[in-house]
Amino acid sequence: MFEEAQYFAPVSTTEDGGVVVELSQSHPGFADPVYRARRNAIAGLAVNHRRGEPIPEAEYTEQEHEVWASVTRELAVKHRKYAAAEYLAGAERLGLPEERIPQLQEVSELLEPLTGFRYLPAAGLVPLRDFYGVLADGYFHSTQYIRHHSVPFYTPEPDVIHEVIGHANALASDRFARLYRSAGAAARRVESDEALEFVSKVFWFTLEFGVLREDNELKAYGAGILSSYGEIEEFRGMDIRPLDLAAMGTTHYDITKYQDVLFAAESLDHLEDVVGGFWDSCDDESIARIS
Repeated sequence: MFEEAQYFAPVSTTEDGGVVVELSQSHPGFADPVYRARRNAIAGLAVNHRRGEPIPEAEYTEQEHEVWASVTRELAVKHRKYAAAEYLAGAERLGLPEERIPQLQEVSELLEPLTGFRYLPAAGLVPLRDFYGVLADGYFHSTQYIRHHSVPFYTPEPDVIHEVIGHANALASDRFARLYRSAGAAARRVESDEALEFVSKVFWFTLEFGVLREDNELKAYGAGILSSYGEIEEFRGMDIRPLDLAAMGTTHYDITKYQDVLFAAESLDHLEDVVGGFWDSCDDESIARIS
């Protein structure tokens, strides 16, 4: 299992059909029985969902809506300073609600007329081949839970803020949506686990933690940066390297801390040419040659 597995609390099913999310003792919600019960219930919505069916609604609390509203307000300020223009245009086009958590079905209904993308609920970790493969069909796996209210600007795992504010705003852009689809097609095309890992690492250093140069400034377009209240203030001080497929596909990263190595495209055109071109044509043999 690749390192992304550390991102998610394991999800299991009990003999009576119940769903249990195993939170570590360091998780902010570990000692909160109400939060844990809600996590289990929300995970159960995804476990029982089938593609093509409407996504079941998660019943969020007022406290959880307040977390969304607070983080949305703070990130919006930072996005105006640090986000790439294409991401900002996607956010304007999508028009996510600011004061409440949108349901994933609602996000799908906003996205589909724009770029054809729809959301699929995920209880927790989705195997890499499944997660990336469905991108080719215009689907994006997403969690539905939100971080614990005691630390609204921190989450040890990707929650609905990361999945929607980070990714849906990008997926509302035709240009970024094409890149997501290309990544999905590449994940389906390659056969070995090693080639799939290479494809996933290129995704990590671009659509999750990508930066590009715009008007002589470094701007972020990766969902991981743009959904992180703290990391968005720090990324310009990291080790910024040129866009390089071989380096991105083989560089080790630690998901438990801010990314200290980032790869910068010279423009969105450059990103599309290099990374989009790679995903459009790569196979096991070509990846073996450059890795």
